[in-house]
Amino acid sequence: MDEKLNISTIRVLCAEAIEKAKSGHPGICLGAAPIGYTLFARHLKHNPKNPNFFDRDRFVLSAGHGSMLLYSLLHVFGYGLTKEDLMRFRQHTSKTPGHPEYGVTAGVEVSTGPLGQGIANAVGFALAERMLAQKFNQPDCNLIDHYTYALCGDGCMMEGIENEAASLAGTLKLDKLIVLYDSNRITIEGSTDLAFTEDVGKRHEALGWQVLRVSDGENIEEISAAITLAKAEKTKPSLIIVNTTIGYGSPLAGTCKCHGAPLGDVNVKALRKNLGYKTAAFEVSSQVTESIAELQSTFAKYESEWNKTVKAYKTKYPELYEEFLRWRKSEIDFSTLDSIYDQPKKDEATRASSQRILNAIAEQNPFIVGGSADLATSNMVVLADGGDMSADGFGRNIHFGIREHAMGAVVNGMYLHGGLLPFCATFTVFSDYMKAAIRMSALMNIPVVYVLSHDSIGVGEDGPTHQPIEQLEMLRSIPNIKVFRPADAKETAAAYESAWTGKSPTAIVLSRQNLRQLKETGTDALYGGYIVADSDKETPDVILISNGSELALALDAKEMLKKDNIDARVVSMPCMELFDIQTQKYRESVLPSSVRARVAIEAGRSTAWYKYVGLDGEFCCIDRFGMSAPASVMFEVCGFTADNVVKLAKKTVKTCVKAANVIPTAVSDDQ
Repeated sequence: MDEKLNISTIRVLCAEAIEKAKSGHPGICLGAAPIGYTLFARHLKHNPKNPNFFDRDRFVLSAGHGSMLLYSLLHVFGYGLTKEDLMRFRQHTSKTPGHPEYGVTAGVEVSTGPLGQGIANAVGFALAERMLAQKFNQPDCNLIDHYTYALCGDGCMMEGIENEAASLAGTLKLDKLIVLYDSNRITIEGSTDLAFTEDVGKRHEALGWQVLRVSDGENIEEISAAITLAKAEKTKPSLIIVNTTIGYGSPLAGTCKCHGAPLGDVNVKALRKNLGYKTAAFEVSSQVTESIAELQSTFAKYESEWNKTVKAYKTKYPELYEEFLRWRKSEIDFSTLDSIYDQPKKDEATRASSQRILNAIAEQNPFIVGGSADLATSNMVVLADGGDMSADGFGRNIHFGIREHAMGAVVNGMYLHGGLLPFCATFTVFSDYMKAAIRMSALMNIPVVYVLSHDSIGVGEDGPTHQPIEQLEMLRSIPNIKVFRPADAKETAAAYESAWTGKSPTAIVLSRQNLRQLKETGTDALYGGYIVADSDKETPDVILISNGSELALALDAKEMLKKDNIDARVVSMPCMELFDIQTQKYRESVLPSSVRARVAIEAGRSTAWYKYVGLDGEFCCIDRFGMSAPASVMFEVCGFTADNVVKLAKKTVKTCVKAANVIPTAVSDDQ
């Protein structure tokens, strides 16, 4: 087997595809090709003919800009990615997008692109493997036994999320996690010495990692030996630092000029010459095809051996096997969970409602796991009798530490691994810290649940640094996410049902302070918006639209308006995203276009409410930062009172009546 030719093939395919696309990142593809090849050919437990067999090793390309390296590996190793797919790199509807995308390309485990995310995702994969192994493996039968590999570059190592994730991995001693660091010491702007001179190895040693070094990134024997040593380590994750040359083989090698731009036709020809490569463009020689074909029996054996293990496990441990199948499916049957809609007899914060409901669901669905960024008792997401996940034993409660960004990316990896249904939690204001991870779960369309408590100025005395103002708008601005702000326990139950019967992420935004339990709310909250108190007239004089803690204000204001012969409809809008996808007929029945007098009431920014209240409506919102004061004072000072809602309702009614009575002045043709 001519492995040098195999690697040259991967390199040239990368360069040619990027050149054809007239965009891409050839540098890492050329420099890290020996790393990728060595892993795929000698160590990765995978079966290209069935890329999704459960006990496969997971490979994450954290340096997602090197996507063409992954696509070339998938093509050469027989994952079904065709020559034509490579030729359509970065083109519309292709299977080879600019950065790897989950669900688009067989063999891509997770969407990566923002640097550092992939390493944190890999920690999630490794953590999921650990938890499932602890749950299901038996002394005589290891049902779950695989590694997670990540390939990263200098840029990933500079990102804060990498340190957060690496710290957690070291604390949990995730020995099945192996990170291959393509250290070419070049970024877009030039040498890494311009901004990055730390000793990455010593940092990771301090974080509890085994650190191995490969001095020559062209020496596949040295790379392979390092991976073998990493797999032998049973008490800590491993970082393999491989010294490589960016753009290896091209005239631009070792420079930033080949980082993020095509080599150019002349340099591609020079690359081919330097590598002694003579196969036609986008072709793979029969010699390479045959050498890879020799490996296919080994790849198939990985799966067949696991199937034998599964068969033996099923015979020896039939009940555990059935439980394993249930965990793999990870589907919740809410028809058996009617009790989650029980209404408490006294006022209760929705974070407290959330804890009761989450535990009721989790009790019947043991594959639900999760935790908080050191705020579990404040967010109220502790799973009773769930135990604490640690380096030494299984637990359903994961202590992520004060690492919000890594936490979000870790749970993305946990979900994508399969077998678990994860959630994570923090204060709403700190959702900013993990916005990039939330965005990635939305982009991948995966139902990760983000529990965000302390939802408004109701945080009170902690002051403006901890009082979310713009965070609801930030979350709502992300496509493909549901932002659910429930008004009471029943709507909180609806939020969880919606979250775990859907296929996209959900942010459940919860109050710190106790809220009145409303007789008017119910399961219609699953529509996102619904009438909780209707007008006596066929057409209301004004519509009050609210959610969360402010819905009770709207109901109080309705009663006060009635005394002044103003008939109001109250609409609960806990989830705009769900309401917006209802039929036009339904939306019109809730918010009739003929009623232009509307008031939006929410203790957050007003921006998103314009589409519901229009130019004639009014807002009881907050478009400035808060202050340090008790919650009751905060709501009073900021205008969140029934009296103020009444005032705004009267104002918009008057405005709309006046507008309706204005007769436009005719404009002559010559004007």
